[in-house]
Amino acid sequence: MTSPVEISVVIPCLNEEANARAIYEAVKTELEQAAQSFEIIFIDNASTDRTVEILRGLCASDSRVRVILNNRNYGQMRSPTYGIYQATGRAVIAMCADFQDSPNLIPAFIARWRLGTKIVLGVRQSEKSSFLLGMARRVAYAFVHRFADYPVIEGATGFGLYDRVVVDTLAKWNEPEPFFRGMLVESGFAVETIPYVRPPRAGGTSKNNAATILDFAVSGLAGSSKGLLRLPIHLALLGVLATLAFAGSFLVALVIGGPAWELLLAAFISFLFAILLAFLGLLGEQVRIISERTRNVPLVIERERINFPAPSYQTSVDAEHAGVGP
Repeated sequence: MTSPVEISVVIPCLNEEANARAIYEAVKTELEQAAQSFEIIFIDNASTDRTVEILRGLCASDSRVRVILNNRNYGQMRSPTYGIYQATGRAVIAMCADFQDSPNLIPAFIARWRLGTKIVLGVRQSEKSSFLLGMARRVAYAFVHRFADYPVIEGATGFGLYDRVVVDTLAKWNEPEPFFRGMLVESGFAVETIPYVRPPRAGGTSKNNAATILDFAVSGLAGSSKGLLRLPIHLALLGVLATLAFAGSFLVALVIGGPAWELLLAAFISFLFAILLAFLGLLGEQVRIISERTRNVPLVIERERINFPAPSYQTSVDAEHAGVGP
């Protein structure tokens, strides 16, 4: 079935009363110039301010605006991804509500897509930050590059355009904690990037803090790296090497004198740690296999959806994974 909508823009929200109407106006302006037809989907993650009231007003004044209201906060991975899967356009653009993803890039995304590119991502240029924050970012990227199963595009947050075939392909994976920007690379579709300078936040305050950023990073790495589960196996091999080194030193100490029994104790302890790490590695492999077999968790349960056509355009994949409330 071919969708009558050319471009869908998906905008996740959480307490964005300061930005909801402004981002709608900015995105609408760009789409009216660049797209043949479009829809704008807001997915609200249980806002407690006036965001939902504002979104209802937008739906009442513009039939191209759709709204999904989650029954609770499902976090920064599940809710935006679910919104992408509910979009009906032949291409889908995902972006933040607070203008840190610039609507001005929308025409460039669409132009690249019309030339045949399946994925077009905006890549943020280096940002000014404190020494500690900059160091933390470098360490995090180094860790991800070392242990992730596929490359990570530095500066890409997921802001970009995805062809319908990409969206439908990723929806079939049924990831319970979808690290979407990583899934895009893992899918193997060609990716083009457009660099941009991250503008200052337009209004309101960031919902991120150290705890939420850490949670996002850990979930992303856990969801994109099977090699990380095998890390205990590699550490176990290092433990074996340490055991052999201590045992050899023990034998030398017996011959030439020295703390022989202390070296023997160290060899014994490192051997025990090697065995423990080996079992942890095997358990990690079992967890990985189980997770591969049991991915069947709805990303979101909806409290309400507003302004969606009835019957709404929905692929069989969407129907399988939509947690639609009454």
